[in-house]
Amino acid sequence: MSGHGEAQPMTATKSGPLRGVAEVPGDKSISHRSLIFGAMAVGETRVTGLLEGQDVLDTASAMRAFGADVIRHGQGEWSVHGVGVGGFREPADVIDCGNSGTGVRLIMGTMATSAITATFTGDASLRKRPMGRVTDPLSLFGTRAYGRAGGRLPMTVVGAANPVPVRYALPVASAQVKSAVLLAGLNAPGQTVVIEKEPTRDHSERMLLGFGAELTVEKTAEGNVITLTGRPELRPQTVAVPRDPSSAAFPVCAALLVEGSDIMVPGVSQNLTRNGLYLTLVEMGADIEFMNPREEGGEPVADLRVRFSPDMKGIEVPDERAPSMIDEYPVLSVVAAFATGKTVMRGVKELRVKESDRIDAMARGLEACGVRVEEDEDTLIVHGLGAGGVQGGATCATHLDHRIAMSFMVCGMASKKPVSVDDASPILTSFPVFEGLMQALGADLSRG
Repeated sequence: MSGHGEAQPMTATKSGPLRGVAEVPGDKSISHRSLIFGAMAVGETRVTGLLEGQDVLDTASAMRAFGADVIRHGQGEWSVHGVGVGGFREPADVIDCGNSGTGVRLIMGTMATSAITATFTGDASLRKRPMGRVTDPLSLFGTRAYGRAGGRLPMTVVGAANPVPVRYALPVASAQVKSAVLLAGLNAPGQTVVIEKEPTRDHSERMLLGFGAELTVEKTAEGNVITLTGRPELRPQTVAVPRDPSSAAFPVCAALLVEGSDIMVPGVSQNLTRNGLYLTLVEMGADIEFMNPREEGGEPVADLRVRFSPDMKGIEVPDERAPSMIDEYPVLSVVAAFATGKTVMRGVKELRVKESDRIDAMARGLEACGVRVEEDEDTLIVHGLGAGGVQGGATCATHLDHRIAMSFMVCGMASKKPVSVDDASPILTSFPVFEGLMQALGADLSRG
């Protein structure tokens, strides 16, 4: 899906109370991984609750191209007949990962230690994103990559015919890079070691253990030391994908901002490497109740009850929390605009190399809505106007970024004047039911 069709503007108008149950889709990170790990297992992996956004569908297509049998049986229900570790065949065509940085980087890692060649591309947004952060460590295995200037797609990756194990310290806190190295290590002899100074989302480690890999995580003075023994035979699994905390962030934040709201969001992942937004919201004074905590598919989950919270206060978000909420800063910046006082978000430079430069996109859009914002390379500061205090009335650029689009739709639901985005079509990549789900809760969203 590397092409991009006609822009689809969308407008959010001040809403009445949001009420009801928000059944958000399955977790995108786990959905990607369930297909990839299933393709590397021997036998049939069954997946329920799979997110059927375009990003994940592109990963499903890629796994088929590498030789796995990937079948959709019904809404969210899929099976993957894997080819085993090192069993990928060389694809006959270019692998198009659409908008998905997670998809392309994890797939590159998966094929990097097999003696095959694959060419990757994506949409205009993905082709701007740097791949060197993945291809540099993969080169240590013996993999070669040839892309555009700056290590950008389209890129041809030549897998290592005789891979060697690697010891690699992550220079940036990135679950994508960590996962790519671990996936490459699966088909390398001996032990591959990844060291991360700051913990990042640990879905790959959890899933590797679930599929039968030999993996240990040791906490040391230099950080988490993750050791993977190569060339296991992965066992097929039944994977129940929990609901995505990043998608849940949008109805949750909308309910906090729209007067009179009271919603339930069931079965949301509470993985400690993903729940930074929810900790931050509670510290700001959000009325969120975490109910019925339990485990599903190897992941902790809870049902969230969320009520309108007019007295939220700006805070300084701890720098070390950034890896656990990096995708949620755009919508947090919207919440900050409706809080009292300033919210300081530091250690967020990773936002500048996401689907868009998210710091710049949110700063410009919030300023157009009447909110004062400060920024530097690694910092975003929002000066809140209090509940109901945001003027709105702007059309904001999404830069082909789904989270920017949804964040400004949340802004419009609580602003004095409507807020529009120039193109809402990227929302389909991660949250295809966003519009219908929010409208069912009572949000006033319109096309055009």
